[in-house]
Amino acid sequence: MSTTPRRRRIRHNPLLRLLDRLEREPVADPVIDAVRRGVRSLPLGRGRDVLHGRWLGHPAHPLMVQVPIGSWLSAAVLDLRPGRSREAGVLVGVGLAAAAPAALTGATDWAELHRQQMRVGLVHAMANTTATGLYAASFACRIKGRAGLGRAYGFLGLAAVSVGGLLGGHLAYRQASGANHAEEVPHVVSKGWHRIGAVEEFPAGEPVRRSVDDVPILVVREPGGALHALSERCSHLGGPLAEGTVVDGCVRCPWHGSGFRLSDGWNVRGPATAPQPAFDTRIVDGHVEVRLRRQDRGEDDANHDTDRTDTGRQRVEAGVDTAHG
Repeated sequence: MSTTPRRRRIRHNPLLRLLDRLEREPVADPVIDAVRRGVRSLPLGRGRDVLHGRWLGHPAHPLMVQVPIGSWLSAAVLDLRPGRSREAGVLVGVGLAAAAPAALTGATDWAELHRQQMRVGLVHAMANTTATGLYAASFACRIKGRAGLGRAYGFLGLAAVSVGGLLGGHLAYRQASGANHAEEVPHVVSKGWHRIGAVEEFPAGEPVRRSVDDVPILVVREPGGALHALSERCSHLGGPLAEGTVVDGCVRCPWHGSGFRLSDGWNVRGPATAPQPAFDTRIVDGHVEVRLRRQDRGEDDANHDTDRTDTGRQRVEAGVDTAHG
């Protein structure tokens, strides 16, 4: 009798298979391209960064959708109780009023995503648009005194917006849409100074890619000699900043146009909502060294200050160049 254990057949979640297939399906790409051009052509000016949520530090869309979803869910709870149709109707109306700004923030973010994300996002938008239409019908029925039909439309709308929420969760957590793609850098780069090359390897005004602990970094040497170093992968969607343009002390991502200040990595232009991790720089014996600029306080800063003081004393005694950054 064979004692070989049987291999268990792994069953994949059919919902995940469906979503993965949706990511790969190109049938709606012409529609995506047309809608994307339309969204990008909107004369929003500086308001585009407001819609992206640069002022908030993360996308504004998740914040904005709380009002319509919360209002509609509360309306559904009231619809389960006799005699509360009027109050439920007020909540349906509040949700409808908040749906447009929520959709605008979502569309602005959606137009700056990868193709696979946009495919899921299009269906996400369709589900939410369907929900909005159903709730509009519900609101109209309630005004006309047809409370029963209004409740029915409301529950259908809740089902549609739930599908939209599921797809939104897939976008955010499975596809990392809106996530800070540079967040892991402080957790990966080791402490201390790292030598990345001779000064001659960094032409003035040109972005150069190097790596520290397998983390790509961007290095730019100004014509005056000052050195700047940032995490090289854009915090928006991981675009290669070393292939971007350097203008007026900032680097612009070649993928979606996010702008970051070279001196400290601050995001001065969206769609990026998070800054780039920055590095201190110095020149020792004709070679460039970088050290992650820690943002936390406490023991790490104390150790860094001690290291900086000791290193500075040694370099002064040795007569080497001064540090930058």
